[in-house]
Amino acid sequence: MAQLVQRMATAIDDMWRSIWHDSSTAEKVLVAVFLLVTGLAIPVIPIVWIARFVAR
Repeated sequence: MAQLVQRMATAIDDMWRSIWHDSSTAEKVLVAVFLLVTGLAIPVIPIVWIARFVAR
């Protein structure tokens, strides 16, 4: 079970890095605005932070 959580956290971390770190400033702004407008920023940001912590 712990390995499953670790793999999921690593996958979320990899996805976040591919979306956020490999994007231009305009793409980052677009993603941030989309998350804020749809209300997804509230659940997504803490999940990503927790996943990055678990992945390390």
